[in-house]
Amino acid sequence: MPVSRRSFVSSLGLGGAGLLVAPGGGLGARGREAELLERIAGTAPHAQHGLIRLDSNENPSGPSARALEALRGMLGEACRYPDANEPALVAAIAAHHGVTPQHVLLGAGSGEILRLCVEALTSTTRHLVTASPTFEPPGEFARTLGRRVASVPVDAQLRLDVDGMAAASAEAGLVFFCNPNNPTGTVHDAATVRDFVARIRRSSPDTTVLVDEAYHEYVEDPAYATAVPLAVDDPRVIVSRTFSKVFGMAGLRCGYAIAHPDTVRRLQPWRLGAGVNVLALAAATASVNDAAHVRAQQEENRRAKALTRAFFEQAGYTVGASHTNFLMIDLRRDPQPFRVACRANGVAVGRPFPPLDTWLRVSIGTTDEMRRATAVFRRLLA
Repeated sequence: MPVSRRSFVSSLGLGGAGLLVAPGGGLGARGREAELLERIAGTAPHAQHGLIRLDSNENPSGPSARALEALRGMLGEACRYPDANEPALVAAIAAHHGVTPQHVLLGAGSGEILRLCVEALTSTTRHLVTASPTFEPPGEFARTLGRRVASVPVDAQLRLDVDGMAAASAEAGLVFFCNPNNPTGTVHDAATVRDFVARIRRSSPDTTVLVDEAYHEYVEDPAYATAVPLAVDDPRVIVSRTFSKVFGMAGLRCGYAIAHPDTVRRLQPWRLGAGVNVLALAAATASVNDAAHVRAQQEENRRAKALTRAFFEQAGYTVGASHTNFLMIDLRRDPQPFRVACRANGVAVGRPFPPLDTWLRVSIGTTDEMRRATAVFRRLLA
C-alpha cells in the first residue's frame, strides 16, 4: 500500500522516530541527516520557521513513495546489521548499469567513495589533482592525510580546465574530475572526458581518474554521457554516483562506485564495514530503477531552475550554464552581505566558493519555493 511522506513518519510513533534520529548514532550522527525524516513529517525546525533551504543542493521533494514504502518495510530489520541486505542493492545497481556485481562498491553516500579513493590511491609521493573550485572533500581528505594537492582553476567558462588538469597529473595518484562540476554547474561532453582519460593514461599510466557523477540525472546536454563504460574496462577509471540528489535521499547516506573488478577489490579494504544502514539500503534498492520518480524530479527541477534563471538574467546578472540542481550567479560584488540578508529574510543560499569571489550559488528548490525566494531576492537586490 502506498505511503505518504507524512504518514510514513507518523506511523513510526515517537519512539520509532526517536530511534532513527537519536543523538550519537544512526541518522542523528551527521547533523543534517536527522532533518530528513523531520522534514518529511513537516516538523523540522527549518520548516517551522519557514526557512527556504537553497544552500546544499538537496532535492526538497525527498525520497519517492516507493522508497518510503521500502523504508517502512525494513524497520523490523533495524536491529540487524546491514550486511545481508547489501547484495540486493548491489545487484540492482549492477543490473541498472548493465555490469556485474563485481563492478559495484557501496558507500555511505558518494562521500565515502571519494574518501576511500583518496586514502587508497594517493600517498606522500603520489598527489591528488583537483579543480578550484570543485567539490571540496577529496582535497580536504588529502590534506588531512598530509598528501600534496594540485588545484587547477576552472576556465573562463567555469568548466574544469582539462588541459591544466592533464598537465598537473604527471605522477599523480588520483585525479578528481567532477562532471557536472559542483559548484559551477558546468559539464564536459563524452568525447572530452574520453580524450582526457586517454591523455592521462598515456602521460601517467599509473594515475587513476575518479569521475564524480553526482548530478548525472540532471544533465540535458545531448553530447554528455556517463563514464561508466570507461570504468568497466579500465582499472584506472572510477565513477562515483549518489542517491542524495535526484533520488532525494541526502540524509540517508547511500552512494556507490562503478569500477573494474580489480579496482573494486583494491578499494574494498578501505571501506567502512557495514557503513550503509538497512533503511538506506532498502530505499536505494527501491529507487534505483524508479524511472517515473526520476522523470518527475527532472521536470520539477527544469521548471524551477528556468524560473530562477529568468529572474536573475532579467535583473541584469550573469548566470552560469547549469546541468545540475543549482545555479551560479555573478553578483559583481562580495555576495556575503546578500547571503546574510537572505538568511534574515528566510532564505538560505550557498556558502563562498573561492576564487569565484563575486559568485553566488543558489540551489533549486520546488517551483513554489523559488517563486517565494525570488521575491526575497528582488527586494534585497533592489
